[in-house]
Amino acid sequence: MDPGLPKLDRLDLRILAHLQKNARVTNVELADAVGLSASPCLVRVKRLEKAGYILGYGADIQLRKLGDTTMIFTEMTLADHRTQDFLRFENAIRAVDEVIECHLVSGGYDYMLKFITRSIQHYQEIIEELLARNIGIEKYFSYVVIKSVFVKRHYPLEKFFRT
Repeated sequence: MDPGLPKLDRLDLRILAHLQKNARVTNVELADAVGLSASPCLVRVKRLEKAGYILGYGADIQLRKLGDTTMIFTEMTLADHRTQDFLRFENAIRAVDEVIECHLVSGGYDYMLKFITRSIQHYQEIIEELLARNIGIEKYFSYVVIKSVFVKRHYPLEKFFRT
């Protein structure tokens, strides 16, 4: 934990846990849910925002209702492993809109990426373009998601972070 960040207490964690499940809650409803009055609750939320604990608020979109999409997880291995090789890859992949997650991982490959594309063909076009850009990709393996059994959009904060 960053020593410059304010220490969180149990109420802060309850606020964060509640907001990640329902960011549209009013301040009065949030205060009631966490056991505070409205004014101190708002002060805490503003402090959490300012400290960077809350990165933003957004809508959870049901992509399936907008049309066909394909989710693909991709393992990528780089040809070389110098610091500049990782930076070159990360800077290039950050600009690909269809890559919605990129994780540097341990194990048999370097990165795990999550793509959302219109189709398998669209995904293949993106991969071919990435390979042509010579950003250091040695090999990749693709895993097409057939069905998402569940996706949790919140973290179990109160189970991980005890105050």
